[in-house]
Amino acid sequence: MEITCQPRGYPQRLTDMGQVTPFVALMIAMVAGALILVSHLGGAAADRARARTAADAAALAGAVGGDDAARRVAVANGSSLIAVARSGYETEVTVEVNQARATARARLSWSLGRPGAPS
Repeated sequence: MEITCQPRGYPQRLTDMGQVTPFVALMIAMVAGALILVSHLGGAAADRARARTAADAAALAGAVGGDDAARRVAVANGSSLIAVARSGYETEVTVEVNQARATARARLSWSLGRPGAPS
């Protein structure tokens, strides 16, 4: 015999057992989705940073050693060289790492080896 203490006029409630399971499943799905989103955003940021670094290095190499040097440095930095443009002593390169593109410029100049000499 089960005795319950219910106020008068209120129907006897059904048990609430099992209500936490769907809530926990929903929370796990939401956390997993958030982690996936954060990992994609982090990967994209890392690709952009790698593309900038590769573009800088390839532009410097291209200014000193030409197009072939720029291509070798870009590949060594895990990117592909998209374009090289040379104008006088200035070199501009564009590289791509996965979906991230970056462009950098470098200017070839000489210093006379004395402090404060214009470059």
